[in-house]
Amino acid sequence: MLDQCQQHEPGDAELDDLSERISQALTVHAELEEKLFYPELRDRAEDSEERVDVFEAFTEHDLVKRLLDLLSSRRRNEDQFKAQLQVLGENVKHHVKEEESTIFKLAQELMDEDERETIGAQWERAKSRRMNAASGGRKKSPGRKKSTARGAAARGGARKTAGRKKAATGGRKKATAGGRKTGGRKKTRR
Repeated sequence: MLDQCQQHEPGDAELDDLSERISQALTVHAELEEKLFYPELRDRAEDSEERVDVFEAFTEHDLVKRLLDLLSSRRRNEDQFKAQLQVLGENVKHHVKEEESTIFKLAQELMDEDERETIGAQWERAKSRRMNAASGGRKKSPGRKKSTARGAAARGGARKTAGRKKAATGGRKKATAGGRKTGGRKKTRR
């Protein structure tokens, strides 16, 4: 949707519709990551660098929220509105790159597959509820649900397909100890 904004001129009514849909999707996405995913990684992070990566993701969410607040302002110049949409798109794309290069790899190291699958299932249920509530209780037509590699990666590679799991881990192999798979690091909760 963010890329679609580039196809419209300032003042185009479609930009308002896109802005609302983008805002809804990003708000739900950020809420779920901040509730289900990031706290688990923060709590399990074993060193300062890992915690900084998680806090960076939280901070990037704060910036996106501020941009969304700007977009919802009714006092605006149409050229400025389009510029704000472009800056939002650039920030979200940067955030996605950061997640793919650090956060999802961290999830692979600190959570086992069952934990990632549990979070993925919680994510899908909560997303469905929130999106349904935001659309006034209207349900999408059957067959419209699609799962993307990005969604699977956000769940730490929760789906059991080799391509998605490889994409979520960046193609890295798990560390080995004496030729045995270690399964990555896992910190027990206290």
